[in-house]
Amino acid sequence: MTTVGLIAPHGGALVNRFLDDHARARALEDASRLPSIQLTAVQQSDLLCIATGVFSPLTGFVRRADYESIVERMRLADGTIWTLPVTLAVSSDRARQIGPGANVALLDPAGSIVATMNVTETFAYDKRLEAGRVYRTEDPAHPGVARLYEQGDILVAGPITMLRCPSDEPFAEFRRDPAATRALFAERGWRRVVGFQTRNPVHRAHEYIQKAALEICDGLLLNPLVGETKSDDISAATRMESYRVLIDNYYPRDRVVLSVFPAAMRYAGPREAVFHAMARKNYGCTHFIVGRDHAGVGNYYGTYDAQRIFDEFDASDLGITPLFFEHTFYCSRCGGMASTKTCPHDESARVTLSGTQVRQMLTRGEVPPPEFTRAEVARVLIAGMREQAVR
Repeated sequence: MTTVGLIAPHGGALVNRFLDDHARARALEDASRLPSIQLTAVQQSDLLCIATGVFSPLTGFVRRADYESIVERMRLADGTIWTLPVTLAVSSDRARQIGPGANVALLDPAGSIVATMNVTETFAYDKRLEAGRVYRTEDPAHPGVARLYEQGDILVAGPITMLRCPSDEPFAEFRRDPAATRALFAERGWRRVVGFQTRNPVHRAHEYIQKAALEICDGLLLNPLVGETKSDDISAATRMESYRVLIDNYYPRDRVVLSVFPAAMRYAGPREAVFHAMARKNYGCTHFIVGRDHAGVGNYYGTYDAQRIFDEFDASDLGITPLFFEHTFYCSRCGGMASTKTCPHDESARVTLSGTQVRQMLTRGEVPPPEFTRAEVARVLIAGMREQAVR
């Protein structure tokens, strides 16, 4: 479906793989007699994103032709831009028990049936080739590469049918699928909507670029990722609370929508930046913010590689406008937030802190300077880190 007046979803139509209510009970009963695959947390989040249209135009886990095309040229086999393979990996033994043409039940990590899948093919793949092309490194220290190396050796492809959502998904009040965000944007009369991806708390630099984008757009979709991340990332619950207090105190609430992005983090840098843009296009965004080192980790990607990759695609194929921002900071001589594009002063005038410095301050219970983060946000982070330490 496409909400009238809004940007078209990626591929032209918004995917919905949920079974009608009246057929669900019978389908669940039938699924209980099928061979099954128990999903990991990452696979479950991918399943939900496929079913709700976040990953439109995908209707299931990708087939070999699409997989190979994505890895080699960042497109589906039909030419549609798609930069990350969304796959279902299983062990060789499990793959032999399934085979093409089979219908299988998909179980959540707790063992409950959530979907079925019509298996169209199973195939082996080269993990190191995927790592080198997609992540630009074969280093197992990279968290995305490590996950890739640990998963099964055979990929199972085919369309899925969602029977029910997992019952224990957190942040229920902030869970809006693309159909819901599109309806909300249309209700508010928004035609130009900017999306912002984050897996970290929003500090003053993020706030600055979001508000700069709001100057040219009708509304902001603050769309934090709540799927699986690295173990040392700040918890999703703490991040969500930090977004709430920021919006309550410093944003025009009628121009901001806070809604979670259920996908897992890949840490694929440039390719994931495009992937994130395509997903926000499905949510109804016309613009997407790409900052420095988007979706990066460690030193695997250049500071602005995630912006340069967009030059490899035609704007009409992308269908969403990326907004590029450089490193932003508070300048004591300018007396406000700025970037290297707008500030003529040297680094001695800039209030900057490394991630390590900020974490050390928060661990000690110290609030970073207001030029770096809002005090309300800092207090939430201090409380969250104390709670994590107790666990």
